[in-house]
Amino acid sequence: MTQFPIDKIRNDFPILNEKIRNKPLVYLDNAASSQKPNVVIDCISHVYRHDYANVHRGVHTLSVRSTDKFEGAREKIKDFINAGSDKEIIFTKGTTESINLVAQSYGKANIKAGDEILISAMEHHSNIVPWQMLCEQTGAILKVAPINLRGELIFDEFIKLIGDKTRLVAVAHMSNALGTINPVKQIIAAAHERNIPVLLDGAQAIPHMPVDVQELDCDFYAFSGHKLYGPSGIGVLYGKQALLEAMPPYQGGGDMIRRVTFEETEYNTLPYKFEAGTPSIADAIALGAAIDYLSAIGMDAIAAYEAELLDYATEQAKKIKGLRIVGEASEKGAILSFVLNHIHPHDIGTMLDSLGIAVRAGHHCAMPVMDFFEVPATARASFAIYNTKQEIDVLMNGIESLIEVFG
Repeated sequence: MTQFPIDKIRNDFPILNEKIRNKPLVYLDNAASSQKPNVVIDCISHVYRHDYANVHRGVHTLSVRSTDKFEGAREKIKDFINAGSDKEIIFTKGTTESINLVAQSYGKANIKAGDEILISAMEHHSNIVPWQMLCEQTGAILKVAPINLRGELIFDEFIKLIGDKTRLVAVAHMSNALGTINPVKQIIAAAHERNIPVLLDGAQAIPHMPVDVQELDCDFYAFSGHKLYGPSGIGVLYGKQALLEAMPPYQGGGDMIRRVTFEETEYNTLPYKFEAGTPSIADAIALGAAIDYLSAIGMDAIAAYEAELLDYATEQAKKIKGLRIVGEASEKGAILSFVLNHIHPHDIGTMLDSLGIAVRAGHHCAMPVMDFFEVPATARASFAIYNTKQEIDVLMNGIESLIEVFG
C-alpha cells in the first residue's frame, strides 16, 4: 500500500502554519468546516483576476469562459458522486438549503395532512427543522427512529416506523455529533420496498469516504462545499432526474425561466429550474478544484488514513481517567465527541484554545442528541486529511493538563 502523503498534504494548507497564542495550530474542528488547500485559494483568486463574468446568457469572452468553468465544476461533481447526469446536480448555498429545497418543493407537492416523514434521533437541526416546518404547513407528522447508547440507529425500530403513511425518509449518512455512519444502503432498500423516497444528509460523509449515489440508490443527496475543503456558501443537491423534473421550482427569478409574460412563466429545464439568480460562480468553480484535489489523493486512501487517526485517538482517549466518549458506534467516521467529569465543554474548548488546539464545544446543532445522552454539550475533536497522530498526542496532553488544572 502506498504511504499516505501527509507531509505534502500539510504543505498544501497554508493556514496550518499559523501560530495560535504562540503555539502551532492544531486544527481539530473539521466537522464544522475544513481548511482550504492552495489550489482552492488560488482558484478563487484566478477566477476573479482573469475569468469572472456572469454565467449563461452572455456571448462575450469572459462570460463564455466563466460559464465553461462553472459548468465544468458541475460535471466534476457529477463524476465525483457518480450521478447519472449533470442535470441531477443542483448548486445551492449548502446542505441546509438543499434540504429546504426538497422540503418546500418535493414536500409541498407530495405530502399532505396525516402523511408521515421519518428521520432519526441523531439528525443535525438542518435535517429536523425543515421537516417540522413542512409538517406545520401541511399537517403531516414527523416520526423519529430511536438510537442506542452507542449512538447507533436501532434498525429494527426504524423498520417498524416505516408504514403506509410514510412519504419520505431523511437521514444522516454520517452523524456530525457522534460520527456514526448509518447503514444507508439497508435504509434505502427498506424504504424503496414501499416506494418511499430517501434523502441523505451527506454533509459529514462526503469528505471522509467514497460516495456513489447510483450504488446507494438514494433519491436525494445533500452536501456542502465548505466541509469538502472547498469554499463556504456553495453546496449541492443531487436528485434523481425523474423526481427533479416533476418538482416545482423552489425560488423564482433569473436563470430559472425560459419565457416570462405577465400572464404566465415557462420554467427552465434542469438543473437551472432550481438555480434562481446569479449563482456563487467562483465558489462553484473552486469546489471543482477541491474535488480534483481530493480525487488525486483518492477517497479510499483518505478513508483508510482517517480511520487510523480515529482508532489512535479513541485508544488514547480511553486511557484518560474521567473522560467519557459520547458515540461509540461500530461503524464510525473521524469524530471524537467527549465529556470530562466536572468540566464544562466550553471550558474544555477555551482551555485547549490557549494551547493552540481548535475543537468545537457545544450542542453541535444536534440538541436532541445531547438530550438523549443527558449532557448539555460535548467537546468534539474531528479529524481531516491533514491531521496527524502527533497532533492527537498534543490534544491528549492538553486534556490531561486541564484535568490537572481543574483538580
